[in-house]
Amino acid sequence: MIAASGCNAKIESVPLSAYDALRTTAAWIDLSARGKILVGGEDAGRLLHAISTNHVNGLLLHHGLYAFFLNDKGRILADAFIYHRENGFFLDTEPKSAVFLREHIDRYIIADDAYVTDEGDEWGVIGLEGPQSEKQAAKLNIPVPTTTLATLPWEDGFVAKVASAGTHGVRIFVRVEKQQSLLQRFKLVGIPQASAEDAHIVRLENGIPRYGEDISERYLVQETQALHAVHFTKGCYLGQEIVERIRSRGQVHRFLTPIRLQTANIPEPGTKLVANGAPAGEITSAAYSPALGQVVALAYLRAEVIHSKAEIALADSVPAVAVSLS
Repeated sequence: MIAASGCNAKIESVPLSAYDALRTTAAWIDLSARGKILVGGEDAGRLLHAISTNHVNGLLLHHGLYAFFLNDKGRILADAFIYHRENGFFLDTEPKSAVFLREHIDRYIIADDAYVTDEGDEWGVIGLEGPQSEKQAAKLNIPVPTTTLATLPWEDGFVAKVASAGTHGVRIFVRVEKQQSLLQRFKLVGIPQASAEDAHIVRLENGIPRYGEDISERYLVQETQALHAVHFTKGCYLGQEIVERIRSRGQVHRFLTPIRLQTANIPEPGTKLVANGAPAGEITSAAYSPALGQVVALAYLRAEVIHSKAEIALADSVPAVAVSLS
């Protein structure tokens, strides 16, 4: 925008929208609805190790990991970021998974020195995300861990190096009574709040899946391609036999894949895809990307369609809507 006139004319910057800030600078996201579970006691690590897909035993203090929780059929019941803190293991999970996951863990406490508590009402959770998020955090004297999923104590809470919409971000766990003070600091330095819809769009632009939308009990671990959630040599855990059988035999027929659609119309979850007139897959989530001028989505695609790079289209769409791999 150009202001004033004559020789004194100057260019004034136009504030970025929260969506643009999340993509190019930094914005904050309210994640307080997420489930917060504490698993404590002498056997807490051993317990979580035995019922999750990742290597919890030996996880260093102030470090974290991402894991799935499976049933005995190898289907994914929930996911969580697991942080090793002084008082136990803090699980950060999807809002809809919180009650189920707490009860699921409690069900496997038999002769263990372990306990599970719901910490949902104790913590506010703020995601500061975007390419400049770590730089902005440093300006606000918020510590940034050096490695992904590591944590650092901060005030009465802690900060984890993790993002939900992109590849850069920190997640700040603050006591509920101090949350508004933190948000006021963001406001004073001009960091905007991104809505859930903003985060949804940017997440899909970056091809990042979310449990409850793109991952659910319908799917097997290898189908999600989120293999950072799995430690393949850790030994026995609930559902491990199925995961190992698939790994050794390579029997996976579909994969969760980022795609783009040449349309502005957003297809519903469950919309079918076709290639050469045959079923090719199914969309799990989609959004229109203003920056890209097209729809971005995640879909489970048949392995042969991915490998052959066959032309994909929306099923029953007239005229046909072309689909491409991201």
